[in-house]
Amino acid sequence: MNTTSKELYDRITDRLEPLAVIGLGYVGLPIALAFAKKVNVIGFDVSERKIQELRRGVDATGDIGGDAVRESEVVFTCDPDRLDEARCFIVAVPTPVMGGNVPDLGYVQEASRLVGTKLRKGAVVVYESTVYPGVTEDVCIPILEEESGLRCGADFKVGYSPERINPGDKEHRLESIVKIVSGMDEETLDTVAGLYELIIEAGVYRAESIRVAEAAKVIENAQRDINIAFMNELSMLFNGMGIDTKSVLRAAGTKWNFLPFTPGLVGGHCIGIDPYYLTYKAEDTGYRSKIILAGRHVNEGMGKYIAQQIIKVLVRLKLNLANVRVGFLGLSYKEDSSDIRNTKVKDIIQELREYGIAPIVGDPYVDKGTAYREHGIELSDMEEMKNLDAVVVAVPHTPFREMDIADFELLFDRDAAKIMIDIKGIYDKSTYESSGFHYWSL
Repeated sequence: MNTTSKELYDRITDRLEPLAVIGLGYVGLPIALAFAKKVNVIGFDVSERKIQELRRGVDATGDIGGDAVRESEVVFTCDPDRLDEARCFIVAVPTPVMGGNVPDLGYVQEASRLVGTKLRKGAVVVYESTVYPGVTEDVCIPILEEESGLRCGADFKVGYSPERINPGDKEHRLESIVKIVSGMDEETLDTVAGLYELIIEAGVYRAESIRVAEAAKVIENAQRDINIAFMNELSMLFNGMGIDTKSVLRAAGTKWNFLPFTPGLVGGHCIGIDPYYLTYKAEDTGYRSKIILAGRHVNEGMGKYIAQQIIKVLVRLKLNLANVRVGFLGLSYKEDSSDIRNTKVKDIIQELREYGIAPIVGDPYVDKGTAYREHGIELSDMEEMKNLDAVVVAVPHTPFREMDIADFELLFDRDAAKIMIDIKGIYDKSTYESSGFHYWSL
């Protein structure tokens, strides 16, 4: 008997069947934990190490907290056979880019193959991974059909609900962000919407089609990327004019419709990646992006630009680059987060190394082993930040925001020039300059 999507929904909510989440990273883990408060959940990941950590109550993302993991009733597993128990699958695997900024669909394709081998009639598969419009229907569905021998629409259904999780953000959480949902037909849409309404307090938005939902996701981050690129370009322009960018933005911000964006590094797995998915698809249709790729070019070059400004300050003050001690506060791609995926702080460090400078890097939120494995950067304890010539506040974590002039003075060599590189401009320039600091910010 071909069980309808509605009947499957009822069986899941009555805890007669589990829901399976494929991929337990920054996106999948919060989803699994949230659903486990309402239904039975199987949390699957191919990484045995990650599963062992989760079973011990370790939150490798650093965003959920060990207590939430330990208290959860999610069945964590790397055994594909456990997926035989489920007929509803949520796929939340990474979608990075390869060399040349070409979308890497390898993870979502592998997940589709795995789910395809487990599909039974009446199943529903929901994708959360960020993709360009058309991937769910043109790439994923054919794989599901090939692996299962079933027909999409007749034997199983597919939906798409893009993730909107913001790592490190304590205010905008999974439950408090409106969730876009979509389905291949009205019945599937009702089922997908109903499932997410169980956990999303802010409610759901029903997109007209899967492609609309896919497109909505990639333009959200592309829009932010372009706005930040404009601010970064203004920063470079004003720097050349000897004008303080922060002062300009403060003045412009007195107009009611001026958008409050600021210059900075653009890294992470979303804003720095998603625009390439959109431009890739655009080129596939014969359209060459003008604005989106221009914004990406500006933001990709900011690490090198900042490093060159640091070098200029050091040279102007006649410091010996071979002996200079530069300390970096922060490595993650954003404040109050342990996420170092695609962090652009690495670009600054690498460029300084080209000049023979070996920066000392500290980040209280980032795991030392992860930093070395992923970026080849050895993190130092904050106590080792001593006798410095220059301090680069690369990521404004809360502990760094709370530091005052006296705290920073302890980091410098007594005879040092006290160079303060405040990338995002979180401190008051005049206050530090009046205390003898050589201050620079975007």
